[in-house]
Amino acid sequence: SLNPPQKEAVLYTSGPLLILAGAGSGKTRVIAYRIAYLVSSGVAAPGEVLAVTFTNKAAEEMRERVAGLVGAASSGMWISTFHALCARLLRREAAHVGLSRDFVIYDSSDQLAAVKQILRDQQVDDSFLAPRAALSRISHAKNRMESPAAMLARRSSYRDDVVARVYEEYVKTLASSGALDFDDLLLKTVELFERAESVRNQYSRRFRFVMVDEYQDTNRPQYLLMRRLAAHHRNLTVVGDPDQSI
Repeated sequence: SLNPPQKEAVLYTSGPLLILAGAGSGKTRVIAYRIAYLVSSGVAAPGEVLAVTFTNKAAEEMRERVAGLVGAASSGMWISTFHALCARLLRREAAHVGLSRDFVIYDSSDQLAAVKQILRDQQVDDSFLAPRAALSRISHAKNRMESPAAMLARRSSYRDDVVARVYEEYVKTLASSGALDFDDLLLKTVELFERAESVRNQYSRRFRFVMVDEYQDTNRPQYLLMRRLAAHHRNLTVVGDPDQSI
């Protein structure tokens, strides 16, 4: 049921693979069939396959498709969003980055409440800097792997100065609460692989085949994470469409 280029992508099993595919061209289908082929042909065990995408809905769809093709074998595979993957790794290996295994994950409402309190403490009016705008700036900085100090160093206005100081306090608030936000899940996992060579090697050896859907939307921490995980076997498959890049 696959067309020739789709079949070629499914059957390729040695080395890195880039699949350029437009909207509606069957990207998720190709990944699902590729996973099924790798496992059913004996090229990889279920636990040696990692597939990552961006949304819970996409991850669930991929899990269902794979389960429909290989049955119970799908339960041993790691198919999830980036954030769920990072949370799972950090729950296992938290001690290597100075975290407790029962760390709290702040959702968007928790983040907003924290920033609102910081703005109140610093007597910053919402009309000057809206809490959601501050959070957006902080998230963009984290996605660039930019620290509060780096943001402060490149400030070009008083508003930038305020955002950098809110960012600094926000980081302290999370730390004192034993909490991570969604961006931190990625950053802490990158830090884990940078600092703990034994952990990095363990997972890089474990995952013989790594697949990433919607690759055009990866940020720097996500890119570094996939690079580390695919370093040993170099069987990294990425699927995406640069015309859909955000």
